[in-house]
Amino acid sequence: MALAPVLTEEARLKRRVRAHLRSLGLSRGPLGELVLPDTDKDTIRAIHSKHRRDRIDLHRAFLKDRGQILLKSFANGNEIDPERIRLRIQEVTPGTEASEIFRLATLIWSVPVSNGFGRRLKYLVWDEQNGKLVGLFALGDPVFNLSVRDSLIGWSAQDRAKRLVNILDAYVLGAVPPYNDLLGGKAVACLVRSREVFDDFARKYGNASGTISGENKKPSLLVVTTSSSLGRSSVYNRLKLNGLQYFRPVGFTAGWGHFHFPDQLFADLRVFLRNNGHIYADRNRFGQGPNWRMRTLRVALQALGFDENLLRHGIRREVFLSTLAANGLEILKSGTGDLDLRDLKSVNEISSAAVARWMLPRSQRRPEYRSWVRTNVLRLISAKSSVLYKTAIDYST
Repeated sequence: MALAPVLTEEARLKRRVRAHLRSLGLSRGPLGELVLPDTDKDTIRAIHSKHRRDRIDLHRAFLKDRGQILLKSFANGNEIDPERIRLRIQEVTPGTEASEIFRLATLIWSVPVSNGFGRRLKYLVWDEQNGKLVGLFALGDPVFNLSVRDSLIGWSAQDRAKRLVNILDAYVLGAVPPYNDLLGGKAVACLVRSREVFDDFARKYGNASGTISGENKKPSLLVVTTSSSLGRSSVYNRLKLNGLQYFRPVGFTAGWGHFHFPDQLFADLRVFLRNNGHIYADRNRFGQGPNWRMRTLRVALQALGFDENLLRHGIRREVFLSTLAANGLEILKSGTGDLDLRDLKSVNEISSAAVARWMLPRSQRRPEYRSWVRTNVLRLISAKSSVLYKTAIDYST
């Protein structure tokens, strides 16, 4: 009997890449791009599901050791008096219980949450009436190339390189149960555009030198972008309070990205590059230019003989933009001007308006939130495709 040929490292990786993409239900189009079976939200969740399971597996010990203890921060529905909801934000610092609560809450999301890149501001949103968690958001460095953002601003490549430092991206944003049933996600989104967040950015990064450029550009937080995880978003659309727009839609992404290459496969592709002496294998994520993971994947795929169109997953995410300074877009384009912060509200002001606009009326129309019990949080994290899981996430993303 003939022995099966021994596969080289390159051949094994090629097989793994092909098998992984097939397992997600992705096929190849005429230009080598990936083709989705369809674009509804359940399909997009399914494509993310393996990555999500892998991510949760990495947190098994944490969930076992700390999950039950941290549940005290989540509300039962009967602990909420909608008329008394008052939101406050807490900046999250590493090594604290707040960071553990943030970590636990992100495991609820149907789309695995990244760690963000470069500069980061993380927040928990609390309800002061009962000391329970309403939601969370995190801001990090934006992607370098985002055509709908850049076209709206109207800047050149040189302008972008100089002034992108004034923009952050909300890479995590949402409410947790049962506040998601009260449209808490909309309230949390509005808090991104608050005076406190603007001031925190100035304190933390307003006098810092760039990791890549080494320059001190004295940035101000002029604009925050975000994008929907599951196509069109019901959270950010029509996001206005008292006539003031907090986020507005500006278009869709082109469907490029790297989420469909999970962490372990990415790590093995880096090993392949390292074994072949490629400089990208051990470049740091920070200090080597933007979009490090995307560029590393592109190089690895090309080295294996694949077309870079394997990074075109076809999921077009809706992009939204919030201007903290009323003239933020003009300053980003020209590089000059005095900040107009006259309509930048405090967390307390936003809280009062959001509760009156969304949360209180919702509680009257949909009283089912009262039956929620906090122990369901751990069920959500372990769930794969239950109705309970889908319902919670629809309001959180």
